[in-house]
Amino acid sequence: MNRNLPRRRFLQAAVALPASGLLSSAAADAEAGKRQVDQAVVDFFGADRRVRSGRVTVSVPAISENGYSVPLSVAVDSPMTAEDFVRRILVVSQSNPLPIIASFELGPRTGLAKMSTRIRLADSQRIYAIAEMHDGELWSGYGHSIVTLAACVI
Repeated sequence: MNRNLPRRRFLQAAVALPASGLLSSAAADAEAGKRQVDQAVVDFFGADRRVRSGRVTVSVPAISENGYSVPLSVAVDSPMTAEDFVRRILVVSQSNPLPIIASFELGPRTGLAKMSTRIRLADSQRIYAIAEMHDGELWSGYGHSIVTLAACVI
């Protein structure tokens, strides 16, 4: 029975080694995507801006069969009055070759801080929306979509 113990350890190590490479690759991809989103926020809104999570809802289908036309809706929790309104919304991709997908200018006369459009996605990823409020605060939210047919490749 002791004779099989080294064999079992060998098999466990043989299975764990490729899996650890996949995990580290996925972690590296996620970190690169996060850096891409952070850089897009700095490029659009300027440096030294704190982004809080919340108040923004991003809706995309959980599975997108075609990355060439993915429906996207963004809604921001705001009364859209002269005292409290959304100034701008930025939509950013985590994995597209060009991270900034769209930007929208709003004001108190917009009525609702909500918009819908279609976007292209290069791969399965998170799509972030960052809203700049009237007082300069930044709020964010994200949605995730699994893309079966990639688009947006350069």
